[in-house]
Amino acid sequence: MLEAVPNVSEGRSPEAIAAIGAAFSADALLLDVHSDPDHNRSVYTLAAAREGLLDSLVAGIAAAVELGDLREHVGVHPRVGAADVVPLVPLAPEQIEDAADAARALAARIASELGLPVFLYGELGSGRRPAFFRRGGLDELRRRVASGELVPSHGPGRIDPRSGAVLVGARHALVAYNLELATDDVEVARAIAQAVRESSGGMPGVQALGLRLPSSGRVQVSMNVVDVERAPLHEVVERVRAEARARDVEVAAAELVGLVPERVWKAAAEAGAELPGVDESRVLEQVLGSRLAEWPKRSS
Repeated sequence: MLEAVPNVSEGRSPEAIAAIGAAFSADALLLDVHSDPDHNRSVYTLAAAREGLLDSLVAGIAAAVELGDLREHVGVHPRVGAADVVPLVPLAPEQIEDAADAARALAARIASELGLPVFLYGELGSGRRPAFFRRGGLDELRRRVASGELVPSHGPGRIDPRSGAVLVGARHALVAYNLELATDDVEVARAIAQAVRESSGGMPGVQALGLRLPSSGRVQVSMNVVDVERAPLHEVVERVRAEARARDVEVAAAELVGLVPERVWKAAAEAGAELPGVDESRVLEQVLGSRLAEWPKRSS
């Protein structure tokens, strides 16, 4: 079994979100759906044996492309595709090569069956992160491809402005976690994000952005904790709180995107630390275990 966490550029239409989820769950177990109207993005968590997972991912990506139109898309989260990023994740760390092989096969299928340009990222793409492709948005990515600066790993050498490109990779489990601040000053959120992210000298394994949330008028520090061993989530949360207090701002709310590995939950419990918005019902292994009875025969 492998996990996949496709991120789709649709977070506002309940009908579209449900239809895409139904496609993703055709041959895979759908463990979680997280949709955010400000980001205008939905994150689906799937698990299945390799072939069923790949079939479901192709079907879900096809649905996202059919139902989405990036020319009309508005949201605070950077994106370059209707199906923006599709990581394959091992349920056990030693299975990372299985996830990488599945990601390569998925990329080839997306190109051949759906006719979409695919870029490999992470270890499969010379270490380039999704931010490398999202820099400047979809229009800039289209320009970089048209000029020959970038060549898709698979698929056509032209990017349709409606469907965009798909970023495919293989990675270990990460935690996507957002902290909302009790202020409307986006520069405060950006300063805190800069203080905590690894690329600007902050915590190892932390990626962070400061964003404004139109629906609440507040701002958010949106984070991916990509190395949960070097940067335990509860320590990241405390660092953000400390940086916020230093700027006379409080953390007002927390949001977990998707699920957390059990070791993240246990590490916080052992440290006596609170993770707002996270309880046992949000633990990957707990959810997967409770749903296995629904597992289709194809996965065996």
